[in-house]
Amino acid sequence: MKVFTDKSIWFVTGSQHLYGPSVLQQVVENSQTIASGLTESELVSANITSKGVVTTPEEITDVCLAANADKSCVGVILWMHTFSPAKMWIKGLQLLNKPYMHLHTQFGAELPWNDINMHYMNLNQSAHGDREFGFIGTRLRQDRKVVVGHWTSESVQAQLDDWIRAAVGWNEAQNLKVARFGDNMRQVAVTEGDKVAAQIKFGYEVHAFGLGDLEKECATITEKQIKEQVRLYQDDYQIDAALLADSSQVEALENEARLELGMEQFLEKGGFKAFTNCFENLTGLTGLPGLATQRLMAKGYGYGGEGDWKTAAMTRIVKVMGAGKEGGTSFMEDYTYHFGETDQVLGAHMLEVCPTIAKDKPRAVVASHTIGIRKDIARLLFTGKSGSALNISKIDMGTRFRLIVNKVNTVEPPAELPNLPVATALWEPCPNLAVAGAAWILAGGAHHSTYTQGVSMDVIEDFAEIAGIELVTIDESTKISDFKQTLRHNAVYFHNLGI
Repeated sequence: MKVFTDKSIWFVTGSQHLYGPSVLQQVVENSQTIASGLTESELVSANITSKGVVTTPEEITDVCLAANADKSCVGVILWMHTFSPAKMWIKGLQLLNKPYMHLHTQFGAELPWNDINMHYMNLNQSAHGDREFGFIGTRLRQDRKVVVGHWTSESVQAQLDDWIRAAVGWNEAQNLKVARFGDNMRQVAVTEGDKVAAQIKFGYEVHAFGLGDLEKECATITEKQIKEQVRLYQDDYQIDAALLADSSQVEALENEARLELGMEQFLEKGGFKAFTNCFENLTGLTGLPGLATQRLMAKGYGYGGEGDWKTAAMTRIVKVMGAGKEGGTSFMEDYTYHFGETDQVLGAHMLEVCPTIAKDKPRAVVASHTIGIRKDIARLLFTGKSGSALNISKIDMGTRFRLIVNKVNTVEPPAELPNLPVATALWEPCPNLAVAGAAWILAGGAHHSTYTQGVSMDVIEDFAEIAGIELVTIDESTKISDFKQTLRHNAVYFHNLGI
């Protein structure tokens, strides 16, 4: 079953007329077989659509322009079955505005040792045809993914799917709209940024709204809708009977129902798939949304606290890239440390952690919120699922955007947290907190992040390459001296690119 059923990846094969019609017909048939085989694979999350064989500069240019114009096409796989003189590709590749991947494969896996002849050699020339094509991509200074191996192998298909997910994420970025309810938290630097530069680089739009706009939408929600929503909460989460018997706590649940339905209605009307709010901007609202925001994130919306639109957008993009994968994605914050035998980070936020990362069925509770507004607010409590994860921070460096990614291992807390009324995840950063924390700070990483167990480092690397932005990773091999040098080298590289 395909995850991205409304998206397609075009498969285009290069050749030339030198070999005659019978060879070209075989190239067409082989290309269709590969596209069909990849589509049928359970490892590949989108349909691979064969777009035939191109043999002239005009055909190449036409297929590239057609890919640009097709809204369902999110990327193109290019493969040279035979030798395809690369000067033919220059105009097409310069015009192509969809990401492309170079698949360096061969139709047949093993050589027919006893039967191989020059006809076979001429037909199966990707070993050097792809090298000719690779040169022109490098000469044009185009970033792209190159995958090498037989197209039926699980390794190749897994790499292919990583890139497909990145291409789908890029397509989401190109069409994403982020709603900001209120402004940025006052005097905070890292959550600010250049929204025009972000739209130029990533494509997404950031729109600001006053709280009155949202309050009007929330006021349209009926009591019947609110009661039905509270019943959903009772089905979806653990809720103590004592809470449901307490009218003031039920009122807090109903308040979240009103806010959730109102925000979702507002977002859907405007075509927004990510949003921010800020506890310092709540005039007219009945409180800072807690359970409401958590549920909207679980439905796929991106979120950023305190006006952090960059993290809101990134969280939505990562959620889209991780569709159908095990593990969730959430807005997150490095909140506090445990220094012990193994140093750990307790991640949380005031209210808004997504239940897709929960180990067990979340529990809905009502507790006091004292920052920005003093009010009892309903929220979900849970502990994050153990396993490997990524913390991702996208920051504005003034002249460019930087993506910082830290590999972490999420673990079980050693004890209960009976007095902490927020959802949490406890992790051990790679290679350790001392190195990871220093590297994160040196790179300018934010205290907010997109935390994910549903997307691999390979997908993030592919996304950064498609976006043409700087990526720095903090993992098991990170050393501070080398990391500092990487930052210096990156500064020179991106300065020379003029971005």
